[in-house]
Amino acid sequence: MTVKMTSIRLNHPLLVPTEKNWLESGRILAKIYEDTGFTPAKLRDLHFDVLIALTARSYGARLITSNRADFEMIHSYRRIQLEIW
Repeated sequence: MTVKMTSIRLNHPLLVPTEKNWLESGRILAKIYEDTGFTPAKLRDLHFDVLIALTARSYGARLITSNRADFEMIHSYRRIQLEIW
């Protein structure tokens, strides 16, 4: 591994959803569906955002996004450190 790659890996770790994140995402999406009646296609797209939010939350990371609508809605179901740009 090159020095540059090692530096990137150490300074920018890859964060991945845990089993707990996947299970919690299903519960959140079920509640969102119950509350909004979103279509399966919208829920599928939203699932990725829920996983991103839960993963960031589990690492104590601040989530920075320009996707205000989806992430503010997710934030209303699970508190996350959210910053909208």
